[in-house]
Amino acid sequence: MNERRTFKTGAAAVAATVAAAAVAGFLFASGASSDELKHYDSSKKDFWVHPPDDWFMGDETQEQKGTHVLNTLPPPTGFTDAEIEATLKGIKLPPGFKIELWASGMPQARQMAWGKDGTLYVGSFLATNVYAVKDEGGKRTVKTVLKGMKMPTGIAYRDGALYVADIDKIYKYENPEANLDHMPAPQIVYDDLPPYPPHGWKYLAFDKNGWLFVPIGPPCNECLPPTSTSQIRHVNPANGLAEIVALGVRNSVGGDFDPRTGDLWFSENARDWLGDDVPSDKLNHVTKLGEHFGYPYCHQGDIPDPKLAMGHKCSEFSPPALKLGAHVAPLGMKFYTGDQFPADYKNNIILAEHGSWNRHHFQGARLMRITTDPDGKNVKQEEFASGWIGADGKYRGRPNDVIVAKDGSLLVADDFTGSIYRISYSK
Repeated sequence: MNERRTFKTGAAAVAATVAAAAVAGFLFASGASSDELKHYDSSKKDFWVHPPDDWFMGDETQEQKGTHVLNTLPPPTGFTDAEIEATLKGIKLPPGFKIELWASGMPQARQMAWGKDGTLYVGSFLATNVYAVKDEGGKRTVKTVLKGMKMPTGIAYRDGALYVADIDKIYKYENPEANLDHMPAPQIVYDDLPPYPPHGWKYLAFDKNGWLFVPIGPPCNECLPPTSTSQIRHVNPANGLAEIVALGVRNSVGGDFDPRTGDLWFSENARDWLGDDVPSDKLNHVTKLGEHFGYPYCHQGDIPDPKLAMGHKCSEFSPPALKLGAHVAPLGMKFYTGDQFPADYKNNIILAEHGSWNRHHFQGARLMRITTDPDGKNVKQEEFASGWIGADGKYRGRPNDVIVAKDGSLLVADDFTGSIYRISYSK
């Protein structure tokens, strides 16, 4: 299909509406002129519960003025398959690898999870939907199976049930494949979550014991966060018990468990407005329960916050396992456990970088390959797939999640194009 899709009831229309509101808020809120620097007091509950449209702006600086999330929005008309495939022809991969369009028509596609019988579930960001992709005789069909949620970005699947995180609740849908046209009524398995929309979107991952990894971001760009946020919990969905695993985490929208050790690794987006090249986003490795990773006092392991350090030293906190680069926006990640890729890819991390907004020239929008010893030492990264930033410096795609397929290939979700790509390898 090469016709242009106009997602009039999907994410593009929502994004356009949000963009219009954000422009109005950015230019006219509090009577400010466009020449003045944006400032919000994000330390109060009213801000967290009822955030302004441009809450992410934080304390704008003269140095970073002109950078804005609105500069990263896709066209409101979406993309044709032909346009997406043209972009994929320019994606750079190591020898032997190829990338292709696997499925499209999923506005704001986010985290993916495999269900039974090869059904792939896909969460979304602003589109408020959860999708199901089914392969029927070689032809993949996309169905919207849940609608009208808040922001169902985080999904997971285990023992015949689909789990969906929607800001302040985690829902469980039993045997969803039995009737994708009319999903079963959900069970709420966990609701002890803050209701704040800013950084309230989630990412889910099951550990080997069946507990869910749930990151909880702060409802601001940079603030002293409410005590129920800036942390990672693990939750037992069988009874709702939960425990704090990590503290001092700004915004994590990706994580996975090392199949060799069971240790949790997670990506973390650093604060904005300190410059084009600082602070670095992070890859973190949890080595003990309750570790503190520095936010909001310290960034990238060695930069005290200019306002919120409050006497703390960076040496008090766990340093990152790897500095990923400034504003690259690391999101979904998986340890590669398949057998299709070359043997030295086994147990490597493949991490999706969504790409920057608070930077004058975009960077990120690529997949990184990260190697590490089982003990978390000798952590290194290299580019695995790149080319979603065009020669004009604008985005052509923004990968945000990866998942290993049964045949060992790798699927990649892209919320900019509303698509999923497949990366495969052959000698």
